[in-house]
Amino acid sequence: MAGLLHLHSTLLPSASLLRQRGGGAQAAAPRRRRACRVEAKIREIFMPALSSTMTEGKIVAWNAAEGDRLSKGDPVVVVESDKADMDVETFHDGFLAAVLVPAGESAPVGSAIALLAESEEEIPLARSQAANLSSAASPPAPQETVAEEASPATPPPPPPAPVAVSAPAPPSPATQGGARVVASPYAKKLAKDLSVDLFSVTGSGPGGRVVAKDVEAAAAAPKKAVPVAAARPDVPLGSTVPFTTMQGAVSKNMVESLAVPTFRVGYAITTDALDQLYKKIKAKGVTMTALLAKATAMALVQHPVVNSSCRDGQSFTYNSSINIAVAVAIDGGLITPVLQDADKLDIYTLSRKWKELVEKARAKQLQPQEYNSGTFTLSNLGMFGVDRFDAILPPGTGAIMAVGSSQPTVVGTKDGRIGIKSQMQVNVTADHRVIYGSDLAAFLQTLSKIIEDPMDLTF
Repeated sequence: MAGLLHLHSTLLPSASLLRQRGGGAQAAAPRRRRACRVEAKIREIFMPALSSTMTEGKIVAWNAAEGDRLSKGDPVVVVESDKADMDVETFHDGFLAAVLVPAGESAPVGSAIALLAESEEEIPLARSQAANLSSAASPPAPQETVAEEASPATPPPPPPAPVAVSAPAPPSPATQGGARVVASPYAKKLAKDLSVDLFSVTGSGPGGRVVAKDVEAAAAAPKKAVPVAAARPDVPLGSTVPFTTMQGAVSKNMVESLAVPTFRVGYAITTDALDQLYKKIKAKGVTMTALLAKATAMALVQHPVVNSSCRDGQSFTYNSSINIAVAVAIDGGLITPVLQDADKLDIYTLSRKWKELVEKARAKQLQPQEYNSGTFTLSNLGMFGVDRFDAILPPGTGAIMAVGSSQPTVVGTKDGRIGIKSQMQVNVTADHRVIYGSDLAAFLQTLSKIIEDPMDLTF
């Protein structure tokens, strides 16, 4: 659901009323009808807080241009929070009089990013107010300029004229700084469905934003042969690129995790039975991620301390829900969509839910509760052929499990013979303030039994 803009009304008198005061003769005069006081209403549009951890937001694109009429519920601006891009709606009718923070720039939560005029006649007044806000925020002029303006021989420069609404800009490439694509959520989904590279699409929306018709046109255009050794156009080689909002949030969380004393435990799990089950039910839409999440949730039911969390360093919480967060790499960062109550959902519902979450994550449309409510995290690099790795514990959780690929492995059987079984290596990183080695060992034994005899996963 799109966010709502925070607006603050500023009432400005259209004219001052003259009142007569005097003696008795004037007091005895017949009372005149008092003139109605007409006030101009100009609202400040504030940067909304789209999540509990958001301190500032970046303007991805303005969906409306200065001077455009807006109706209640219209998406007026796309804001990038620390985890997602969200279309933000207005809940007032009016005209977008002045944009204070252009696309590509950031502003703190609660600061004004635009002015909304109630009527078209009030647009010049709003722009004058915007010019005053801009001049108040700008740094003082250099000393030479001040002295020159103070010279009697040089007339003062005329005040800046209100900026007129310019004609629509010609279409521009959809990249900003060569590092990201500015596109509507539907255009991103459409590009994925049609296998269209958004970096090659020219946007016709406001500020070069890619919209659905641009993607459809690109899909219908003849495909150009790409040289095998061609460099990626989205990577500005040799330049220093600042963090995106999402990369900044990931960096902050990783630094915070260094303050938590962690330890790691590895375990090899035989996956032959799980692989056979997956082949049988894959056609019904079941994913391996959902199977692993379900198996993990079932094991956590028996080991609640592994699903606990310590936030203040003095106590810990046995979480009432088992919410499995799964790390997903997306354009420009990393996010962890959450399968809530994974122990209570059947595998088919869980798979459908996971597919929906991934689509929303890649379109940067996840709601905060869909990525910040995890109690246990999975990070799976097995699909890339990685056999083992360690994961960094996300702040506020008790454990994260790194899952490697399932590979044929020579093993010894109980009767002393040698055989080959498919095995995957899992490594769990845990908060040692709350979870101990014996806790993880017992949890991994339970998880291994569930995966090696996985029929309960389909109930």
